[in-house]
Amino acid sequence: MKSPRFLLSIAAVAALGVGATAVVAQDLPPPVQARQGQFQIMALNIGVLANMARGNAEYDATAATAAANNLVAISTLDQSFHWPEGTDNVSLVGTRALPEIWDNLPDVIEKWQAFGAAAEGLAAVAGDGLAPMQAALGPVGGSCSACHDVYRASE
Repeated sequence: MKSPRFLLSIAAVAALGVGATAVVAQDLPPPVQARQGQFQIMALNIGVLANMARGNAEYDATAATAAANNLVAISTLDQSFHWPEGTDNVSLVGTRALPEIWDNLPDVIEKWQAFGAAAEGLAAVAGDGLAPMQAALGPVGGSCSACHDVYRASE
């Protein structure tokens, strides 16, 4: 039987999905909506892990494994449809994607692959205890920052 905390997490994911739909349902093109939804799912799962890592939530091996596996699954999505030219923050209101992405798309894809590798490393140890999960979470955050620092506008 699932723990009450796990069931609350599922309810929170469902509520976030409903709220995210309202936020994403702007006049943005479908590729932008898809990539923003993808990043929201990533943020939710990283948040579950980060809360455990910071001691804001009790470590739960099952939840940590599920969140890490979700990150791996997201990392396997083919990004070619998510980044059509003209979907940057200069061309559209409602996105933080900088135009430099399209000048350096191979670098963006390389950074995406680095995220996938870091997520796989995290998934390999997420259920093995708090300390291994914490250690493996750092490279995931680093891979996110490597892309955001160069290709995402600040809020």
